[in-house]
Amino acid sequence: MRQFPALTALGLLLALGSAAAAQTADPAPDPASPDPAVRGAYVFAAGGCAACHTAPGPDAKPLAGGRALKTAFGTFYTPNITPDPETGIGQWSEEDFRRALREGVSPSGEDFYPAFPYTAYTGMTDRDLADLWAYLRSVPPVRQANKPHELAWPYSWRSLLPGWRMLNFTEGPFLVPAGQSAEWYRGAYLVRVLGHCGECHTPRDMLGGLNWYSPFAGNPEAPEGQGKIPNITPDPEHGIGEWSDKDIAYYLEAGMTPDGDFAGGAMSEVIRDNTSKLTAADREAIATYLKSLKPLPGP
Repeated sequence: MRQFPALTALGLLLALGSAAAAQTADPAPDPASPDPAVRGAYVFAAGGCAACHTAPGPDAKPLAGGRALKTAFGTFYTPNITPDPETGIGQWSEEDFRRALREGVSPSGEDFYPAFPYTAYTGMTDRDLADLWAYLRSVPPVRQANKPHELAWPYSWRSLLPGWRMLNFTEGPFLVPAGQSAEWYRGAYLVRVLGHCGECHTPRDMLGGLNWYSPFAGNPEAPEGQGKIPNITPDPEHGIGEWSDKDIAYYLEAGMTPDGDFAGGAMSEVIRDNTSKLTAADREAIATYLKSLKPLPGP
């Protein structure tokens, strides 16, 4: 059966989450809970954090990092985000966490490489940031040292990152047109910010910046040799123009395409660990937003 990797909730960080990663969302995600940690578990699922920050394999330590992300610029290794005080983020303050996600800067003042999608997370709401912080503080600490990145010259020079940021990063919420429905705005937030779908489904330039002249039109060079990443604009020939809103929502829930095929590979993990955990209303909001995009040709 054809393996169809269409709608991903990850972005450049398209990684295979292990079964152990799927079990880290404890307590169960619930966006309506009065408990910030439980709401944070939902934000965690929507953001696809487990797959990136957990190395594959049966012996993987949940959220302890070590996932190798192979790109044209070299290999990035994801960090430990458990509350371990020595190898994780146990000594971070909530302000450190907010600055990392919104500004792309570490507690020591270093710029993060954009393999960490802070360019999308910068638009997170105050409540979602606080809830995600509460959730991450509630998971078991795991002692596992981070691995240094293995990057080709000159990308190993962090001193070049301020220039990249000037060209590709705008801090704060992304601008959206007025006059849309509440469902549309929710879908835009899930796609553009929490799900950071554009990180994977939008083509990149030679410096790794997203080409926003072709948003969501697919990426011919996926990370980690995953092949082409599909077009998710409503183009009838190249994208998902023939999919209904219900088709999209059901695919995000169960992984089944309109023609009866099923998602395979990385996308099956994304659906299992991320989009299937969203509420039906949120999956429908994603569909509403995607169907409103400008149809574009692409892979």
